[in-house]
Amino acid sequence: MKERLLVDEGAQGTRLDVFLAREKTRFSRSHIQKLIEGASVLVNGKATKANCKLSERDVVEIEIPEARESAVLPEAIPLDILYEDQDVIVINKARGMVVHPAAGTSSGTLVNALLHHCHDLSGINGVIRPGIVHRLDKDTSGVMVAAKNDAAHVDLAEQIRLKTAQRIYRAIVCGTIAEEKGEIRAPLGRHPVDRKKMAVVMEGKEATTFFRVVERFSSHTLVECRLKTGRTHQIRVHMAYIGHPLLGDPKYGKRMASLIAGQALHSCELLFTHPRTKEPMRFVAEMPADMEEILRALRQKR
Repeated sequence: MKERLLVDEGAQGTRLDVFLAREKTRFSRSHIQKLIEGASVLVNGKATKANCKLSERDVVEIEIPEARESAVLPEAIPLDILYEDQDVIVINKARGMVVHPAAGTSSGTLVNALLHHCHDLSGINGVIRPGIVHRLDKDTSGVMVAAKNDAAHVDLAEQIRLKTAQRIYRAIVCGTIAEEKGEIRAPLGRHPVDRKKMAVVMEGKEATTFFRVVERFSSHTLVECRLKTGRTHQIRVHMAYIGHPLLGDPKYGKRMASLIAGQALHSCELLFTHPRTKEPMRFVAEMPADMEEILRALRQKR
């Protein structure tokens, strides 16, 4: 389906992606940028870039791909649902569950489970990641929200971008942190050697993590982390960067297979504004049993 838009005087000088985000409110800006990169958007008959400045009477053509049938199959996988309505579903993701299909993982994911349970999810992120507004790593447990329609998805994604939605985590880290609280500000990007890892690199993207000590043990610390930015593996990399990797982290610390399957990181709280009612929403996911068991053992040794 192709649509044509005429740029009026009020939009003169506006970036192409910003203009389309205003005109096509059901699409996120990131989705629009992907359409532009794929030459599905033309200005005066020519492909251009997202930062192209528009002039009055420019003709913008946007070709919206036809919806494709999802390649991801619904699966009857149990979900720990904290809340659900016509717009959003909030779940407590189990450790070990992958959020969406990727290379080598085509089933058993949260998306497979959501497709079976909901039947209606936003399509902004395509057929592989329907409804997914933000992610948790496979071995990170806890609360996350998915969108059941495009309008909810756009609204929630904007809240995350503007930092009005808050994500709060609890983590058990190695070593005893002396400070009561701190701020880690270090840019993150792909590891220069191991491309499957992230690292603090000068040319990376801005990243800031706030932490406070909740409880100290002889050789470990329970911390609460809040994200100012949401980069891949941000808490895991930042805590390792200051010398306190997460307990059991297979990538950035030492694997502790006998204690926990993966890093001791839990998304304990999520706050956002409901995309339809505009009411403030707060959801809490209790600490999982594996982390509680570790904490009990640490307290006994103290």
